[in-house]
Amino acid sequence: MGSSSLPSQLVRRARGLVAAGPRRILGIAGAPGAGKSTLARQLVAALGRDAVLVPMDGFHLAQAELERLGRAHRKGAPDTFDAEGYVALLTRLRAPAPGVTVYAPAFDRDLEEPVAGSIAVPPDVPLVVTEGNYLLHDAGPWARVRPLLDETWYLELDRDTRVRRLVERHVAHGKERAEAERWVARSDEANARLVAAGRSRADRVVTRTDPAPRRSG
Repeated sequence: MGSSSLPSQLVRRARGLVAAGPRRILGIAGAPGAGKSTLARQLVAALGRDAVLVPMDGFHLAQAELERLGRAHRKGAPDTFDAEGYVALLTRLRAPAPGVTVYAPAFDRDLEEPVAGSIAVPPDVPLVVTEGNYLLHDAGPWARVRPLLDETWYLELDRDTRVRRLVERHVAHGKERAEAERWVARSDEANARLVAAGRSRADRVVTRTDPAPRRSG
């Protein structure tokens, strides 16, 4: 999804949220490999200083903690994130305090670890864009995410393209191809089915048919 392929109607809709008055939060949900990160980055780039991107992936639990909990083999499942922390951050972002910059975590794909305090959100930024798998999930603390978002888009990409991109992403980050294919079939696709269950709760479904870069979400 190159910058020239960003649909103008999506940019207009995001600008409409910016113009709506107080700070708004736009969520972009979708299955692993659907292109969430790419779309979110493009929107924020198009809006310039009016928007900041705060990905859900910054709330991955650290690898050491996943291993302690016995969940490392399911990394990416709902219980491998700090959902309560994500809800707390969104709550702060909805009501910015004058003069207070909020710092959000990011996820380093090379390290495969979250990095605290990576993203600065000044109080005068009118739109926060957040993206991730479980923005529309309705179990446990995740059920509190959707009410904190002013609008949510569900991003779809055809399964074959999405799976191919996921495999390539895992290979690019060190997995052997056979291992990457097993991981996608066992873990990523199980998560994709869970994510798809929330599709009907989105305000807008955005369907993509063109391949996007390997490292997008």
